[in-house]
Amino acid sequence: MAKFRIIHEKEICIGCGACAAVCPAFWQMGDDGKSHVKGAKTLKQNEMKTQGVTVNEVLDLDNLDCNQQAADCCPVNCIHVKNRPLK
Repeated sequence: MAKFRIIHEKEICIGCGACAAVCPAFWQMGDDGKSHVKGAKTLKQNEMKTQGVTVNEVLDLDNLDCNQQAADCCPVNCIHVKNRPLK
């Protein structure tokens, strides 16, 4: 099981591109003007809620690589890095 989960709330993303600039291996700008997590699972708004937040993209990883930097530089806090419990 993956150790980390990257959660991207696309609905509040302002498309500043900071995440794609610091972590281009995982983040890219889309045609809709918002950032996207490469290889992420896209969820419908009613499929998953995390602490009252609607989740749009989720990617599970064993290694964070530059994703924590992407979360830290996001001006609207729409990128979240969560530890996954080990089973």
